[in-house]
Amino acid sequence: MNFLKNNGKGVLLCLCIAVPSWFLGKQFPIIGGAVIAIIAGMIVTIFLKNKTPFEAGVKFTSKKILQWAVILLGFGLNLNVILQTGKQSLPIILSTITVSLVIAFVLHKAMRIPSKISTLIGVGSSICGGSAIAATAPVIDADDEEVAQAISVIFFFNVLAALIFPTFGKLIGFSTISGEAFGIFAGTAVNDTSSVTAAASTWDNMWGLGSATLDTAVTVKLTRTLAIIPITLVLAFLRTRSEKNEGSEGKKVSLKQIFPMFILYFIAASIITTIAVSCGIDSGVFSPVKELSKFFIVLAMAAIGLNTDIVKLIKTGGKPIVMGFCCWTGITAVSLLMQHLMGLW
Repeated sequence: MNFLKNNGKGVLLCLCIAVPSWFLGKQFPIIGGAVIAIIAGMIVTIFLKNKTPFEAGVKFTSKKILQWAVILLGFGLNLNVILQTGKQSLPIILSTITVSLVIAFVLHKAMRIPSKISTLIGVGSSICGGSAIAATAPVIDADDEEVAQAISVIFFFNVLAALIFPTFGKLIGFSTISGEAFGIFAGTAVNDTSSVTAAASTWDNMWGLGSATLDTAVTVKLTRTLAIIPITLVLAFLRTRSEKNEGSEGKKVSLKQIFPMFILYFIAASIITTIAVSCGIDSGVFSPVKELSKFFIVLAMAAIGLNTDIVKLIKTGGKPIVMGFCCWTGITAVSLLMQHLMGLW
């Protein structure tokens, strides 16, 4: 009862934003429910005169619900299938991820962009957009405005890629008989799953390829998503070591208190899925859990939007957009170069 008394109003407000955003995201997949929810939250908070009754519930949703979303996300990862079907694209994926993270680090130093927003943009650009940001934000303890800014930057280049890449692919000479080359390109160079799907489906429709391009792109994208596991683990250990060092001068710090345990639950969920499917259980059993994970991300993004000052976001958005653009162009160039070197294009 105390939980409902303290958090009920805030959680209910987030739900009122998340539910319509979820359905609108289904209608407009190129945008996605998470982006719609975060923008709606930003708009609602402008007109919310007294935020005090909602603060506890909104904070709970933006932190705890987001962690639960990441854990449930693990049930969508069958590690064996993804690695087997995606190994052809693995060198390209590793190259694009490395380039994006290096660009983000260099620009963080050169342009003095805050480290947390730099990490979120670098990880979001290189792995899987909103899902990677959702997984990384609690690990590095990013605040809601940093998450909102990173999501906004990634969203902008997602939409741009989905709109221009099919025409760009034709101009540079991708095969229109097979969807393999463009599928690998879309799977490695487009950030978010929704935009990967949109770009690949457009290519299939343009050249009458059925779902050949889409199947390739989604498999490559899922392989790329696996990078969430090592990257979040590394970030978690770096943060844990940093906080232990800070605590060494004063009181004793418990590893359990500062290490984000939900990351281990996320890994456990993906291992459970892998073992279950290997034992003959239909992967469709996990589909409702995956859908719930996606809805929880939308719900958390509504809360993050409610905690975000949209005016401040616009004023401070210049440097992160430059970083997002550099990461995006770097990933695109490396994807094309690697495909060319491997004889895929």
